[in-house]
Amino acid sequence: MIIGLIRHGKTEWNALGRIQGQTDIPLNEEGKRQAEALALRLSGEERRWDAIVSSDLRRAADTASIIAARLGIPHLPSDTRLRERFFGEVEGTTEEERLHRWGPDWRMADAGQESDESVQARGLAFVEEWRAKGAGTRLLVVSHGSFLAQLLRVMCDCLDDGHLVNMSFSVLQYEAEAKRWNPVLHNCTNHLKQLALKS
Repeated sequence: MIIGLIRHGKTEWNALGRIQGQTDIPLNEEGKRQAEALALRLSGEERRWDAIVSSDLRRAADTASIIAARLGIPHLPSDTRLRERFFGEVEGTTEEERLHRWGPDWRMADAGQESDESVQARGLAFVEEWRAKGAGTRLLVVSHGSFLAQLLRVMCDCLDDGHLVNMSFSVLQYEAEAKRWNPVLHNCTNHLKQLALKS
């Protein structure tokens, strides 16, 4: 199985530095252009994808719709296990507000956010279900930054733990004999370079 992990395109809250979590914020115009850029890139590559699935939050679902339309592949029903981490009281806050309220270690504050273990468990449950369905599947998955960071951490421990930017693209392939996921591509944003040149 080959899985392509995509972080959704940009939103207004991304631009403002607001934590979105499971708050349902739509793509902004830049986010739509970012999704089109990745779709164009994928349409020109040799690898062909079988289908795309996303979280049910609009920013991920709309990103997936744009890619599915360009590639002519099925956009499967959304899966709530792909939702972003629930951030509790932190959702909707800017960096300045977080620092003021909880200090520089705000990620460790008890503000009702979902644990790493919970995020990892639902992510792995999704991946393992799909892996069991068919060894040859090539699946694109559109999700969210914190969720994908946790999923990548448990799928492949050799990857760097850097920030996953909007519309980043990672590819992992399952090696059945070794029973492990191997990275093919990680946190790639080459498709966004054309947008930067146009702006």
